[in-house]
Amino acid sequence: MTGSKPDKPDSPPKNLHIGAINPFALVEALLGRNIEWSDAQTMKILSSILQTDYEELFDMQFNSILYAGVRVSGDMAERIPRKEMHTLTESDLVTPDFSRVEKLGDLEHMGLKDLNKIKVKHALMSNGNLRLTLEPESLGKTLCNSEMTATLRELCTPFRINENEEWAPPNSVWADIGGCNRHESAMFSNPVQGATSNSWLIAALMSVAWSHPALIQHCTRRWNSSCYHYDDDDHSHRTEDCSLTVKLHSKGGDNDAPTSTVTVNCEVPVNNSSSLLVYCRPSSMAYMHPRALGGWGAGDIWPSLYEKAFAKWLTEGKKMTIPSRPAISAFMNPSFASSSSSASSSSRPNTTTTTPDHPDITQTAHGDPIKAMAQLTDKEPQYYLSRHRDGADLLSLVRAHSVNQRTVYPMAAWTHPTNDKFRGCTLAGNTAYSVLGWAAPQERKQYLVLRHPWGVTEPEGMTSYPGVVSTVDGAFWPPAEMVDRLGLLAIEKDAFQEYFAGMGVAK
Repeated sequence: MTGSKPDKPDSPPKNLHIGAINPFALVEALLGRNIEWSDAQTMKILSSILQTDYEELFDMQFNSILYAGVRVSGDMAERIPRKEMHTLTESDLVTPDFSRVEKLGDLEHMGLKDLNKIKVKHALMSNGNLRLTLEPESLGKTLCNSEMTATLRELCTPFRINENEEWAPPNSVWADIGGCNRHESAMFSNPVQGATSNSWLIAALMSVAWSHPALIQHCTRRWNSSCYHYDDDDHSHRTEDCSLTVKLHSKGGDNDAPTSTVTVNCEVPVNNSSSLLVYCRPSSMAYMHPRALGGWGAGDIWPSLYEKAFAKWLTEGKKMTIPSRPAISAFMNPSFASSSSSASSSSRPNTTTTTPDHPDITQTAHGDPIKAMAQLTDKEPQYYLSRHRDGADLLSLVRAHSVNQRTVYPMAAWTHPTNDKFRGCTLAGNTAYSVLGWAAPQERKQYLVLRHPWGVTEPEGMTSYPGVVSTVDGAFWPPAEMVDRLGLLAIEKDAFQEYFAGMGVAK
């Protein structure tokens, strides 16, 4: 033990700004098409579209776009002031033409002055050729945490370019996905984070649903006799109004509001080009189109609606002066996305920033996962910082809140902003993870079992993480049979203490 009372909670950290954007959901939203999250080739696509080497995307020290709006400050993340957020144009991102460079001296004519001071990122001798990768800060710009295009700024950050316009994600429409809802026990509905940096909230939702499933509210339906949708054979069917009502509890500080009961309908942002959900979705819908799922059922859509309810709760105090635009039902017409894109841009009012039915989801960016669990359950948040404990202490805390290797109190943990092991999506800096239990396969090493809010398992061999098992099945940890295994990982207790800044519980 590192302290006399490692089981005694620490004082709550001030201003936790935990969160990194899910790069898979972000790239899908930018491209307007589905990508295969678990394919090794996809990692190259992420690097290309997000303009950062893959191994530097997930560590805050490199200021990648996944950390839009925050930066490293000691061992924590701090918000970047609005005045320091800059919008890039296409001309800012254009790179010089190096096709005529034949000698190092030619680089000076391209704007590279003082070559002896330029940082060498990689140097490799191969077949008699010296291959250098340089970091010329003076040439061109790339996407980063404080500089991004207008599309990215509106899609994934809370910094609006025009605060007098109603918010909607670029190339997206609010669509009613109530027809996707299927509350079936055989379907996994684990929350999967979308294209904004609210892992703190998504991890908290998963932790509460895992330890106290009875606390999670689900959609209620009533028939709407005046509305119909048409199937592929042009047969009309009466539609249902679907909504979710949840009580959220004030715990003070940032990302908080007065205790109140919030009701939201089933309208969520859907990409115009791909019909994919833009933000939080159940794992059963993480890689599929709502339209394609409608025929056989998609799973329980509560994760999407909880995220929307939280955004509505946080922004409810803002003045609302206009009625919301009618949403498009994902089951009214297979071409709903293309037919609605022009309407969303031409009819957008200019008198307010949000409406009750269309809250700004990006306002949930960066927060405190431990407090979020308390806001969802009306319990008290308790924090345990890794620097005050060793790995055995942290493992003991999980075991003390578990039954049969499964947590029975909501628990979550968050990573340090930077670590030289954060070179892939399995372990991302400044990200919240759900703590689901502990494992001791063959009664040898003991592990903490976590779930990544992105719901993705990195391709085997892509990146090495000492002390991490990235494939967790029922033989390794029996409760794995009760959860979607994508995103599950197990971490040895000492490795956990190195990678994670802290953990917490709501009780």
